[in-house]
Amino acid sequence: MSPALTACHSIADLRLLARKRLPKVFFDYIDGAAEDEITMQRNSSGFNKYELLPKVLTDVASVNLSTTIQGVQTDLPLIFSPTGGQRLFHHLGELAVLPVAEKENLIFTLSSMATHNIEVVGQAAKCNKWFQIYVWKDRGVVRDFIERCRVAGYKGLCLTVDVQTSGQRERDLRNGFTLPPKFTAASLVDMALHPSWWWHTLSKPTITLANVAGLTGKAVENATSMGQNAASQLDPSVTWDDLAWMIEQWGGPFLVKGIVRADDAQRAVSTGATGIIISNHGGRQLDHAIAPVAALPAIAEAVGESTQIILDGGIRRGSDIIKALALGADACMIGRPYLFGLAAGGQEGVQRAIDILKSELQRSMRLLGCNDIRQLNPGLLQLMS
Repeated sequence: MSPALTACHSIADLRLLARKRLPKVFFDYIDGAAEDEITMQRNSSGFNKYELLPKVLTDVASVNLSTTIQGVQTDLPLIFSPTGGQRLFHHLGELAVLPVAEKENLIFTLSSMATHNIEVVGQAAKCNKWFQIYVWKDRGVVRDFIERCRVAGYKGLCLTVDVQTSGQRERDLRNGFTLPPKFTAASLVDMALHPSWWWHTLSKPTITLANVAGLTGKAVENATSMGQNAASQLDPSVTWDDLAWMIEQWGGPFLVKGIVRADDAQRAVSTGATGIIISNHGGRQLDHAIAPVAALPAIAEAVGESTQIILDGGIRRGSDIIKALALGADACMIGRPYLFGLAAGGQEGVQRAIDILKSELQRSMRLLGCNDIRQLNPGLLQLMS
């Protein structure tokens, strides 16, 4: 592992290294969120409202961090969240993340807006894999995606339900975000500051959104146009009937991503979802939306143990994972933490992100006086006064 990565001792350190290595426009694409970015900030700061209540004189010589998620045993209560455009951050994109998921026995979730398609990732992935799907206006496209996932060996589907329209991501607008990047005076200066990124980008095949290329039947020039055309095909009239239809079409583990209300969680379970992913899209959609950790207790109480709950958003420390599990989550999804690692150092950077979170989780479990994540419960927390 490179000295620069070894010198990173937190996800915050990886973020700073990613900032140095990426052109500003693409770092801001990872780091930014909607409007004033209040929701993104609260996603992380919400964990700070809870204090840990450690127990002493307990045997913590051995700590079990493994769990079972949707019938699959994993070594950590972590899942790689679906994130689009990963070749923007490293030339290998998703293919640099898969070996880490395999080594650490974790689930990888491929985004519909990925830069490698369902089949390429399906063949390359030796880990358990899910696919994140949308409801498209043409339901034939949905059937096609589902069948492709089935043939390629994906074990679960995640329907993202908080994309009725695109969020206002103002950093991207100010930066003039496009793919491929436009050559301006500013980008030429940036090229001089980030020669490695530009070399890999310009010398490798053109970045595309591989799963949605040609989705609309229109000729498009670049990944930005692909994304815009694909976004125009997302159906804002989606209802619970569409969820029921997709669950029936798939016939396997099916999770709903983007729920923050207890009544919506109950309805998803009664419709047939096998998992709830509490998420506000990393703060990239509706600003001022409730943080997942704030929504978690009510949803956990509403669905009980009838379905698995995954918290997505704001995880930056192992202690955040502990708090989420203590409040009723079965696992956590991470997006920005591993993307910072990807941008900072490719596969080694992703590995460093997981190593950091695993070390923090194990150390915090010991200091909390727990030797198994199944022991985590609300009695180990208190709200700050």
